[in-house]
Amino acid sequence: MAGKWTGGIVTETNGDGPPSVGEWVPVTVPGRSSTFAGADAPVAYRTTFADPRSSSAERTRLVLGGAYGRTRVWLNGTLLGEHSTYFLPARFEFEPQEANELLVVCEPPDESGAGGIYETDAVPAETAVPGIWWSVELQVRPPTFVSSLAAVPRVTDGEAVIDTEVTVDAGEAVDDAVTLSLRPEGFRGGGSMERVPVQADAGERVTVSKSLEVRDPNLWWPRGYGPQHRYTVRAKLGEDSAERTVGLRTIERDDEGLIVNGRRLRARGINRRPSVGGDASEDVRRAIDANATLVRVRGHVPSPEFYAACDETGVLVWQDLPLAEGEFEADRATALLESIATSYGSHPSLAMYGIRDDPHEPFADPLGAGTLAKLRFRWRAWRASFDPTEVETVAATVSDGRPVVSVAGQPGLDADATHLSPGWRYLEAADIDWLLERSPDLGRVVGDVEAGSLTGSDTDGSTDPTSIPGLDASILERHAEGVEASQSSQAATLKTVVEALRRHGSGILVAGTLRDAAVGGGMGVLSADGTAKPASEALAGAYEPVQVVLDGPAEPGSAGLTLCNDTDERVETTVVWRAGSEADEIDVVADPLESKPLETVEIPPAASELALECTIDGRSVRNAYRL
Repeated sequence: MAGKWTGGIVTETNGDGPPSVGEWVPVTVPGRSSTFAGADAPVAYRTTFADPRSSSAERTRLVLGGAYGRTRVWLNGTLLGEHSTYFLPARFEFEPQEANELLVVCEPPDESGAGGIYETDAVPAETAVPGIWWSVELQVRPPTFVSSLAAVPRVTDGEAVIDTEVTVDAGEAVDDAVTLSLRPEGFRGGGSMERVPVQADAGERVTVSKSLEVRDPNLWWPRGYGPQHRYTVRAKLGEDSAERTVGLRTIERDDEGLIVNGRRLRARGINRRPSVGGDASEDVRRAIDANATLVRVRGHVPSPEFYAACDETGVLVWQDLPLAEGEFEADRATALLESIATSYGSHPSLAMYGIRDDPHEPFADPLGAGTLAKLRFRWRAWRASFDPTEVETVAATVSDGRPVVSVAGQPGLDADATHLSPGWRYLEAADIDWLLERSPDLGRVVGDVEAGSLTGSDTDGSTDPTSIPGLDASILERHAEGVEASQSSQAATLKTVVEALRRHGSGILVAGTLRDAAVGGGMGVLSADGTAKPASEALAGAYEPVQVVLDGPAEPGSAGLTLCNDTDERVETTVVWRAGSEADEIDVVADPLESKPLETVEIPPAASELALECTIDGRSVRNAYRL
């Protein structure tokens, strides 16, 4: 919906009438105007448009994508309705005049937790501006049209069907049939067509359903395991139509990780939190650059474009409920879960749901390193407790068969997924082996490996750690002072912990955060604008599908090596190692999903670096350690 928009802070509400605004300023819609960052009052957005219809018989709908906050819409002074869930499209039908004024008012969320991470200090105010974030669309439809189309694939024993539901909004009496068609997208395969009778009186809204059989189905595969085949389902009534693109795949989870289409895989993932600016699909590319095969979406729901990009590239998504910290309301959590499943469930990339994130923080006060710190760690983990009954009740409502992580949190909570912070909140990064030897289950499903850093310059004084959203300055100061030192520490911590988890065979491993939430630093391996930190290269190296890693601290003397094979294919290669004046080769064969210990190597005292290299599918894979 092109046109000039203005915005302003609401100074007075007037019941069901349009509110009063003190000053109108030019703004860009859709988007997030920094002019209104931190506003504790509703923000109004205004534009004008002409009657878009070519005939008075046509119908008009306004569709808002990403309307954040309690949203109320007025057209020509008349209240059309309101909306409150930003990741669901807000739809309003109206009768336009020759000239029209549209007013959209977005009110900051209350303290119910409905805004998820946007209500917290983990993101800057510019990211949480009430407004229309994603899209504005003015639709012109015929008197009777396809209001919605749902398409849910089912795959069993090599056969596939797509269950469809078509809702028809009848402005006039209709006695016709909806034509349902199925076509492959970008590959040669079988299509189909069915006709479903539909009858409705004028003013009625009816839903018809039909299951479409997929002949010789081509499956959608995660990145690295096969092609991302997809099908488009189209529902046509007269000259009106609607489409949905779906993928065929099965997914389940057991104690060892994920099984997709009957094949086991190891997922290497990264967290995504909201960040200032940027294209959602660009974040998918950035995750791929980090060798991630999964993105965990924390505290928010991304735009449909994000999921479309994941479908196209084969990146799996672990979608958390968009809940803020604080009290957990089962009814609201259940409603959010159902809304996500309904709106995003047709995306094959949507792999898992997360229900409750960090319900209790036993390590809010950081611990140091050494023997005494280990004793304190064990004491805090032993004392930590959380009753998951309410969360598990919500998890049991999942009806689409996707795996569920009921609770993700720090050690001691007996969570389905563990958040690990050695080298950040407690102990040293190298103590990850001590943790996993004492409690191997901590590494089975890992929802986060924490480490943060600063960006900017050490010399210009522009970086104040205490003012950066999502970064705990007191923890940062334990490890390093200044930009360069903090970035080196972050890279070393992630490399050490991730490589250890891979050696121990983690089935699902999510480590680090994709981008900082704000300028100045954060938990991202990239800055807020996408500029790489050293941690991005460190994580990408640690996430190579096949990688040779060091078994312990990087120091002269005897050292063990392990070849980590996260693929489902047998690997035969030769590992070349170099340290100072010493070098040698090791022939190795690793089975699918095997972490294969290699022979011990002797690193001379004068060596400053250990370099490792192997060739996989004609490509050199390198790793290196400063000694």
